[in-house]
Parts: sequence; structure tokens; C-alpha cells
Amino acid sequence: MGKKIRIILAVLAGLAVGSVVNMGLILLSPMVIPPPPGVDVTDMESLAASMHLFQFRHFVFPFLAHAGGTLVAAYLAVMIASGYRLKLSMVVGSFFLLGGIANATLLPAPGWYIAVDLIGAYIPMAWIGGRLTGKE
Repeated sequence: MGKKIRIILAVLAGLAVGSVVNMGLILLSPMVIPPPPGVDVTDMESLAASMHLFQFRHFVFPFLAHAGGTLVAAYLAVMIASGYRLKLSMVVGSFFLLGGIANATLLPAPGWYIAVDLIGAYIPMAWIGGRLTGKE
């Protein structure tokens, strides 16, 4: 398999698996930390309309989902591609960051959460995911 095809497949596999990890943690969230009464977390309109009811604890799992999905995605992409640690992990992190920016525009979350999420969950976790591989 050619190097370029392997890199593209590595990024796609990382994005797919990282997205599954992200969604898995998001789906687990209401079981661990129940949402405010009357909020349907599976409906974006209900979520947006009731965001003012959320407390700090309700933002823990979304942050962990974003960070964990990015970490796993970067790690997997670098492992599959067998190298290019910094470049591949940053490409993967950038895709997840774009998703985070889109999410921040769709949901009226508190400013502090958006800042923490966009600054701490994507690029730093992608860097750590790449570093964990030990590959150059």
C-alpha cells in the first residue's frame, strides 16, 4: 500500500474511531450525570432551549467526550500510519476542532465552557495522542 493512501486511511480510521468514542461518552453522560428535569439530550432544540438549566457538572462529560475522542483518534492515526506523529495528530486534532467550533455555534453553551473546550480538548489532546505512540 502506498504511503499516501496509508496516511489518508489512517486519518479516516482515526476520525471514525474517535467519533465513536466521542459519541459513546456523550450517550453515557446522562446515565452518569442526569440532565435537568424535562431536558431531552438527544434533541438539539430541547438541548439548546434548556442550556440555561445546566450546571458545571453537566459539562464534564461533553468535555471528556471531545478530549477523549480526539486523543484516541490522533493515537490511532499515528499508529496506523507508522509515523508522522506531529503532522498527523495535528490534522486529526484540527478536524475535531472544526467540529467543536461547529458545535459551539449550534449550542448556546456558557462562554467559559466553550473557551475551555476549544482550547483544551482538541489540539492539546491530539498532541498528547501523537506523543503516546512513541513514533516519529
